[in-house]
Amino acid sequence: MAVEAVFLDVGETLVDELRYWGELARLAGVETQSLMAALGVTIERGEEHTSLWEHAGIERPEASSGLTYDVGDLYPDALPCLAALRAAGYRVGLAGNQNAALEEWTRASLPADVYGSSASWGVRKPDRRFFERVVEEAGADAARVAYVGDRADNDVRPALASGLVAVHLRRGPWGRLQSTPEGATSISSLTELPAALASVV
Repeated sequence: MAVEAVFLDVGETLVDELRYWGELARLAGVETQSLMAALGVTIERGEEHTSLWEHAGIERPEASSGLTYDVGDLYPDALPCLAALRAAGYRVGLAGNQNAALEEWTRASLPADVYGSSASWGVRKPDRRFFERVVEEAGADAARVAYVGDRADNDVRPALASGLVAVHLRRGPWGRLQSTPEGATSISSLTELPAALASVV
């Protein structure tokens, strides 16, 4: 069954979050590598990324809620991929576990047909209701909707369980460390995405 709509996660799918994590570390008064080491522990344990603050032994800085990405943080393949998907006629959506500030940045900076986030939708991945909302916003049957993300636990497995076409982007901390679940398509770059979607029947 051909894909009609494609929804993409944002962090580590479209955006390289290294600078963002560095800013978080600066606000928290710790070295970036210390924060990334704590993030590695959360990945190994299969925990939500917010658990890193407990592992690092520090409080998340209050000012962090206002941090946003920068256009310079985009992976080089992000904008060309979005343009190619829209030119191919797909309905394109951007939706991830983001706060209001990050969703607003996404709306202002990236071309898409639908924008959403855990903040505005009131539900976080991997909750099935998040993916039900993706399908609703896509306006197509679940089997005709693809979800693309870097996390096997938060993105790929729950998308598969909800009947969507799941694409695992193998980059970033989670994407490189987590194996692609059976039944999902694996890609290492967004330049591979249009061809991968076209092969879905």
